Amino acid sequence: MKSLTLAASLALAIGVAAPSLVSPNYALANETHLVNQQVTDALTNPLRQAANIERDQYRHPGETLSFFGVKPSDTLVELWPGGGWYAEILAPYLAKEGHYIAANFDANPPEGLEVPGYRIRLGKALDKWLKDHGDTLGQASSISFDPPRLIELGAPNSADVVLTFRNLHNWAKSGVLEQVFDSVYKVLKPGGTFGVVEHRANPGMDLSTGYMVQDEMIALAEKVGFTLVASSEVNANPKDSKDHPKGVWTLPPSLRLGDQDKAKYLAIGESDRMTLKFVKKS
Repeated sequence: MKSLTLAASLALAIGVAAPSLVSPNYALANETHLVNQQVTDALTNPLRQAANIERDQYRHPGETLSFFGVKPSDTLVELWPGGGWYAEILAPYLAKEGHYIAANFDANPPEGLEVPGYRIRLGKALDKWLKDHGDTLGQASSISFDPPRLIELGAPNSADVVLTFRNLHNWAKSGVLEQVFDSVYKVLKPGGTFGVVEHRANPGMDLSTGYMVQDEMIALAEKVGFTLVASSEVNANPKDSKDHPKGVWTLPPSLRLGDQDKAKYLAIGESDRMTLKFVKKS
């Protein structure tokens, strides 16, 4: 029997209650996003881990994908899917008509290249998950993405959508964020969508906290050539004071302080996040 999880070492039961399709909206009571039936089906598909479904209350996947306008027929690239939280939704959603492409951690880096062990581990797990479920995930595939060494995301003008979730700070720390944005621009078709969700800083916060300044991210995307067409507060969290001792990783799901003040950070929930929709000029 094939594993239903991304990590081969985990064996989580799938018999869980369906997630709520109307998640809490912390900031804008009048901001609504209609979730189509295909997204609804993807949110409740049996490949999703129970622990991941529990995080829907913080990550609002139905509303987020609705805001980005992702269609079942899209060719979509997800940058650094990590443990596959969104892959478990996107790959089934696109299986019949579209194409999910994971711009994955390099699972087989060259000998002698120093790469964090967790990236190799997660890269291998996601590649295995896509292979194990190839019969139900249609054209779903992966490429290795390790900027600046591996920076190409596919043939120019070949993708309808590129999405990234909570990754910008990693590339900024490595000094490659503008290169990543440029690669996204190149792979998108004219009129294609670049969707960004990222931990949102207060002005003047240090990059080491894991939070990024929203206006700076918009300015960088516009410098590359994108146009900001909309922003959403669907992933906002005003409970997040952003002054935590271990930065954003103090909050769930990381909880870097362990049991120290755990109840306090669980009550805050996951970070305050910007949600930005850019398009490539036609």
